[in-house]
Amino acid sequence: MAKFSPDPVASGPAIQAITADGGFRIDGDIYPDGALLTPEAAERWQAPAFDALDAGSFPTLLMRDPAPEFLLLGTGSTMRRPAPAFTAALEAQGIGIELMDSRAAARAWGVLRAEGREIVAALLPLGR
Repeated sequence: MAKFSPDPVASGPAIQAITADGGFRIDGDIYPDGALLTPEAAERWQAPAFDALDAGSFPTLLMRDPAPEFLLLGTGSTMRRPAPAFTAALEAQGIGIELMDSRAAARAWGVLRAEGREIVAALLPLGR
């Protein structure tokens, strides 16, 4: 299990580890099938197949007020690019997207939150 040292000044959910099966341990709870993160909370996510991602895959993240600066998308065990229509749909809402494999996204979450960035994250499990 890969463990992370959460930044003590970061607010919101803290990703503590990636589990042996590729899920996430967040604030002591296990999220085996993916996780959605806001500055206030973590939510279990039955992540769809990567190629099936669209803006409707995580409406609670994108309908926030104020809108997030960007969506941090952990794309699973490798960094992949979603369909251009997906990126365009987010940009049409004024929301940027940052792509990285889910390990890197899990590490970046704490750093960006410690900076006070108003972001959201969707993390696909490493098995996908």
